[in-house]
Amino acid sequence: IHYLSAKATDEFELARKKVARFINASDSKEIVFTRNATEAINLVAYSWGLLNLKPGDEVILTVAEHHSCIVPWQLVSEKTGAVLKYVMLNEDEVPDIDKLREMISPKTKLVAVHHVSNVLASCLPIEEIVVCAHNVGAKVLVDACQSVPHMVVDVQKLNADFLVASSHKMCGPTGIGFLYGRSDLLQSMPPFLGGGDMISDVFLDHSTYAEPPSRFEAGTPAIGEAIALGAAIDYLSEIGMPKIHEYEVELGKYLYEKLSSLPDVRIYGPRPSESVHRGALSSFNVEGLHPTDLATFLDQQHGVAIRSGHHCAQPLHRYLGVNASARASLYFYNTKEDVDSFVVALADTVSFFNSFK
Repeated sequence: IHYLSAKATDEFELARKKVARFINASDSKEIVFTRNATEAINLVAYSWGLLNLKPGDEVILTVAEHHSCIVPWQLVSEKTGAVLKYVMLNEDEVPDIDKLREMISPKTKLVAVHHVSNVLASCLPIEEIVVCAHNVGAKVLVDACQSVPHMVVDVQKLNADFLVASSHKMCGPTGIGFLYGRSDLLQSMPPFLGGGDMISDVFLDHSTYAEPPSRFEAGTPAIGEAIALGAAIDYLSEIGMPKIHEYEVELGKYLYEKLSSLPDVRIYGPRPSESVHRGALSSFNVEGLHPTDLATFLDQQHGVAIRSGHHCAQPLHRYLGVNASARASLYFYNTKEDVDSFVVALADTVSFFNSFK
């Protein structure tokens, strides 16, 4: 009850309110702090999923989901007898929404999908998916890790039941993320972890539990990280999310065009157009070269940081017929000059490796 403890509590809860405002939740009690988006999805899987899924129930995902949005449902389906069904890509290398609509049935209990793909850079029509799912009484979980930091995300407009995001992708620290859950759903869900402040009363033979969100925040919270996430949200809000999104759409298109100008480069995901806006990233491969070799040389010789590997999306890479890809990711602090420097460095890197052939 002393001053510093009370001040920390106030700042922690203020950060929760900032998150709620940032995504337009109707109440800050709909925001649960977690270690990351992965834990947030696991929370839904083990609390809502174990409570509601029965043998024969169906959970619909896409082949382009991050492992964090696949593995928890695999584990829960083994325990409940639920069936996982996957939507593949269409000819534009975007999850086929027409097929998703056809797949949704009275057996569907949950649709768990990304908002923006961390590999394909494609954006899914969440509002449309939510309408289809709700028409059969199914719930929708949105992996918004690649959208919340880059565009306006309004959970009331999307009307999704659950939404998750991570702090470190939005200028905040690592080790904290959040779950948005509709108030009535959170109220109906049992605890995910036990101990600490998630209790109301503890007896030797049973316990009663706190109201959400405390019910889902067992143990000492990431107090400093949550407050820092609130500061990051202040920073993003001051710049303006519409402004950030508009700039990144232009920058992402520029990256795609510049990469496309290089020979033997295969970019994954949809081609940008007036109606198709890609996220500000491009996953690609160069014919005959391993992406890890590219990434290592770009880093050590040019000081250019890209990622290589399967980007926690192995099923998608298998579908695309490759083991791995390279990925160049941009944010609002990047410039077209940064893209130009990257493309020049990539061309030099390709030339270097080709000289050994």
